Amino acid sequence: MPTKKRNYKREYDNYQGTEEQKKNRAKRNAARRKAARKGKVAKGDGNDVAHKKAISKGGKNAGNTKVESAAKNRSFKRNSSGKLVSEISKRERKKK
Repeated sequence: MPTKKRNYKREYDNYQGTEEQKKNRAKRNAARRKAARKGKVAKGDGNDVAHKKAISKGGKNAGNTKVESAAKNRSFKRNSSGKLVSEISKRERKKK
């Protein structure tokens, strides 16, 4: 089945380039820089600075971040439009 080519310019104009998304990206970058200054993460170490409560769900940077593997951080359940459905990964649900 042939896939349609992504129009990155349109994607940026419609979503990534909006003021709200620029501010959210700046928050994520600031959290990463703060963790790097503390020595918790480094470039290429395979770790992400994750937000305990997602920024898209109203989470903040102060006291809301943790370091976890990229695979674990990117494994949340999402709906067909790509929005977060559950902040609890399958792995964490099995622990309960």
